[in-house]
Amino acid sequence: MDKAQYLNRIKYKGELKPNLKVLTALQKEHLFNVPFENLDIHSHIPIALKINSIYKKIVQKNRGGFCYELNGLFYELLLSLKFNAKRISARVYDQKKEYSPEFDHFAIIVEFENSEYLVDVGFGEFVFEPLKLELNDIQNDPSGDYVIDKYCDDYFRVNKVINGELIPEYIFKKTQRELFDFKERCLYHQTNPNSHFKKKRLISKPTKNGRITISGNSLKVKENDVIKEKTLKDEAEFNYELSNLFNVKID
Repeated sequence: MDKAQYLNRIKYKGELKPNLKVLTALQKEHLFNVPFENLDIHSHIPIALKINSIYKKIVQKNRGGFCYELNGLFYELLLSLKFNAKRISARVYDQKKEYSPEFDHFAIIVEFENSEYLVDVGFGEFVFEPLKLELNDIQNDPSGDYVIDKYCDDYFRVNKVINGELIPEYIFKKTQRELFDFKERCLYHQTNPNSHFKKKRLISKPTKNGRITISGNSLKVKENDVIKEKTLKDEAEFNYELSNLFNVKID
């Protein structure tokens, strides 16, 4: 992995000391410049949990990915910059108000001077900054307010605060995981019709004032409090907006 090329991909030009300030800046730039997307799944292009393949896709081909790819590669960048990081597994809160199986989501924990932070660049519309693993404290993020609490056993839960109510995002343990641990679940999301990633194609990224998302054939552009939507009438228009708004082309 070419560290300089990766940093150029996310347009990061700051210092590289392994501290919280740098981690926060890296996470933000990654989110703004590398979209969350599942387009390979709908193009029937296999996604392998191999860092060289993920690096080629995201850095050299200017693509995005889903959690296993985005957080998987970001974890490798953090290690190369001497951050004390580890991979963790998370279970996502779904529409049935249940938690998905283990390894359904890949996230990262980074430690500084006896404090731990949850780091995530692969969960779509989520936090912009690392969340400190402090229980029951409201943490202000540019995307909203969040609270981490204890769920059960060794699980912690991250919640978004909406109108004073805690809305669960996912639960996680602090156990160190290996990349191959996520292989089965990664394959499930590519092949099983019950996976939400198989339902419709998606690409999304935040902007300085909002978010741009293509979901299925629907384009939504949010800027400040104004949302504009339109239906993409064919593949030509889809590919045009993909290139125009995300600078992405599918092989």
